[in-house]
Amino acid sequence: MNKIKLFCSILVMGMLSTGFAQKIPTAIGKDSVKIEALDEVFVTDSRFALKRENSGKVITKITAQDLDKMQGQSIAEIIGRTVGVEVNGVRSNAGQNLGYIVRGGRNRQVLIMIDGIQLTDASQIANDYDLRLLNADQVDSIEILKGASSTLYGTGAATAVINIKLKEATKKKLNINLRSTAGTNRSSEDKSYAFEDFRNSISVNGTVDKMSYLASFGLQSTDGLSAIENTTESDKFKSYNGNLKLGYKFNEDFKVNTYASFDNFDADFDDSFGMMDADNVSRSKQFRIGLSPEYTYTKGTVVLNAAYNTIERETESSFPSKFNAQSLVLDAFNRYNFKDTFYTVMGVNYQNNTMESFSIPFEETAFSQDINPDNATFNSIDPYLNAVYVSDFGLNINAGLRLNNHSEYGSQLVYSINPSIKESFEFGYLKGMVSYSTAFITPSLFQLFEPNFGNPDLQPEENDTFEIGAELHLDNKATLSLVYFNRNEDNFIDFVDTGGFVFQYRNVEDAFNANGLEFVANIMAVKNLNLNTNVTYTKISEDLNLRIPELKINARLDYQLCDKTTLGITYQFNNDRNDVFFDNTTFQSVTVNLEPFIITDFYASHKLLKDRMTVFANVTNIFNEEYQELFGFETRGRGFNLGFNLNL
Repeated sequence: MNKIKLFCSILVMGMLSTGFAQKIPTAIGKDSVKIEALDEVFVTDSRFALKRENSGKVITKITAQDLDKMQGQSIAEIIGRTVGVEVNGVRSNAGQNLGYIVRGGRNRQVLIMIDGIQLTDASQIANDYDLRLLNADQVDSIEILKGASSTLYGTGAATAVINIKLKEATKKKLNINLRSTAGTNRSSEDKSYAFEDFRNSISVNGTVDKMSYLASFGLQSTDGLSAIENTTESDKFKSYNGNLKLGYKFNEDFKVNTYASFDNFDADFDDSFGMMDADNVSRSKQFRIGLSPEYTYTKGTVVLNAAYNTIERETESSFPSKFNAQSLVLDAFNRYNFKDTFYTVMGVNYQNNTMESFSIPFEETAFSQDINPDNATFNSIDPYLNAVYVSDFGLNINAGLRLNNHSEYGSQLVYSINPSIKESFEFGYLKGMVSYSTAFITPSLFQLFEPNFGNPDLQPEENDTFEIGAELHLDNKATLSLVYFNRNEDNFIDFVDTGGFVFQYRNVEDAFNANGLEFVANIMAVKNLNLNTNVTYTKISEDLNLRIPELKINARLDYQLCDKTTLGITYQFNNDRNDVFFDNTTFQSVTVNLEPFIITDFYASHKLLKDRMTVFANVTNIFNEEYQELFGFETRGRGFNLGFNLNL
């Protein structure tokens, strides 16, 4: 199949579908599903609530309404269905490590934020936050900003920023929410359909006078599927989460929010070297506390986001290990609005990361420290400035710069410029946009200080991204966008064989390039029927092409059968990908090609008890597709889950 022709065909079909949608009468009933309304706002690209039409980026926003149609899925699964994003590992065993792949970039180039706070795990090789720790029931919405975004968010924001907003307290004095899901978890060859995936959560929240509160707890227990193909012993995954948020509004100008949360999981895993069953366990424990005072004055707001995060990880296997990490983030900034045409953000961001690790030396029984936290620590102090100009004649400009002052690498300047122009019509608007932005990724503490593979001479990776695109919005009918991106990468950090089976992290001299197209179409072809589809075409340097599909297609069709009943079907196509495994007989790395696959899912929900209760059901991988996501690892076959959501 010619992938370029296929991409163009899909683009043409989307345009034709929009043409069809234009013929629909403009009278829209109150029960109709309105998509991409003009009052939809984004925050991540500027830290201001800007209308979609005034944003110079094509941002993916997953709303609370979208999440209601994806109940029973993890946050990683939901994010993996958005344009330009591949989350590797979500279709495998529940405890499988996750790989975030955006525009050819990897975990260390994708920044994850919760409620506007940067989250990292200083004990990880890639310094990345593990989405397996997060409970989907706690999430209210998600914004995904692609492209280099270091000017606003610092190191690691090279290919994408995933900003996750947790749920807030309701205005009622007391609200109780219960959610429970039970489902199967089997391979395509397994004949059993036993319920072995259970997810439960409870939330109590409300507002009393000037104080708001929210307390939630979640639990997941998943069994039935082995991590490695053609093995018999299943590998369990158990997680539990707790979250407490308290807010107090002193007056109309000043309020304070505080929170504390814990997230734990235990994941069984097999021997990936011998590709056989093993009684291995990976344990992770996270604890976060935060404080966010906010003062509003005429035309401006001063905000301080402060968060402290600790993570403990332990691996029980033939090579046992322990990791501890701490991070402190302080982000203080001032937002100022000049007559709704000029918006500025001035701030300073402070981060401190520390880690230590332990292992058991050969022929010994006690843990010994490998990485000393007195050495494995760094901090950064970054002043930054971002400005947005919104004209009354359609021109919008978003620009910023940041001076990173790193304790190990000195000062580095990053910047971005993002002009866009919008032309309004009776039927909607047409927007064109272009951007150029730079980013950097500092080496992780593991890459610098690990005694066997670390390299203290590593230099930061540098990225620059160019984007150009257009967006067409037809009121209450459709929104279509097409974006071309081109990303260059220098000082790439790789795990290099230096000879004699001695490996070390080193900067690669060669520069790498990733470029491609991202197409999104949200179409309401007929009343109560909504089509949301996206296509990603990615072309990258051969040395970076690991588990990255050149072509990926996602589509979701939602139908509002009546006021209380919603039906949906989702489709995903992943093109063939290259993977690498280590052959333990020849002691050589072998490249293999993984075949394309198609996954189709079905969803239904119905409201009961005066809309206080929603029951839902999913059928995943309807056609029981057998495929490989990671070479040698098991994937999920056809599955079912049933659940309910109850508000009291």
